[in-house]
Amino acid sequence: MTLPSRVVVAQRWREGVARRNAARVLAVGGVAAYNWWVVVPFVPGLMPSMNGFFSDLEATGRPHAALMAEADLAAALLMLAALLLRGPVAGGGTRREWKWVVAFAGAGLLGGHYSYACSEGLSATCRQLEWQLQLPTHHYIHMLSGIAEFGALTTAAVLAMHRTHHDASRIARVYSGLVGVLAVGYPLLGLVYLTDRLGTLVEPVFLVAFSAMVLAEVFEPIGRPAAVSSWAERVAARGPGPATPEPLRPRVAGEVAGGSDLA
Repeated sequence: MTLPSRVVVAQRWREGVARRNAARVLAVGGVAAYNWWVVVPFVPGLMPSMNGFFSDLEATGRPHAALMAEADLAAALLMLAALLLRGPVAGGGTRREWKWVVAFAGAGLLGGHYSYACSEGLSATCRQLEWQLQLPTHHYIHMLSGIAEFGALTTAAVLAMHRTHHDASRIARVYSGLVGVLAVGYPLLGLVYLTDRLGTLVEPVFLVAFSAMVLAEVFEPIGRPAAVSSWAERVAARGPGPATPEPLRPRVAGEVAGGSDLA
């Protein structure tokens, strides 16, 4: 490889590192904005009932609704930028789930722009009007974008788990764990919708899982991750150590360096 070629390769490598670092910073910022709900319990009266969802707080007329909607909008923009910067390549190939995570961010962008018209989780009247299709269009856009977010991230997690299930890597365990969390969370979410109770306790399970999925997708190494071997496997891989040298013994008369007797 000529010197100019080496310079170009080194420059491209530095650019790739800078791009990945920028993607990680954006992803962390996006996830922080996405989890604005963590401050809600510390604001008295903001969540009047444990039966609602945090998205209900963005409904028109709710206190600080515009601020929360803007946080969702910023989160979606940051996560989308992070995913596009990071790209779909990992483990020597293209990740099929990447486009689904991008779709999740796109749906979040739509939902952040169009908010609920009323709080369906906190108002029986709102739920009734919703089923009767008597609410403004932006309410249903927000609702459908939320469904798209759940569907896209769940699909992405399952695809990522199948892609890495032969690896004994940390990232493979992350994807497998996320699918396990979602498998437990969806029946609980179904009970919440059937009973209209305790949505505030169940929704964070998905918000945290979705955040972890975005971070895993951005932070996953470009190259194929190495399997984490046990201590015994590492010792066995080293092979036998160097042979112990025989102790020196004094040379006796009649021997030469080669060990033969003098004639």
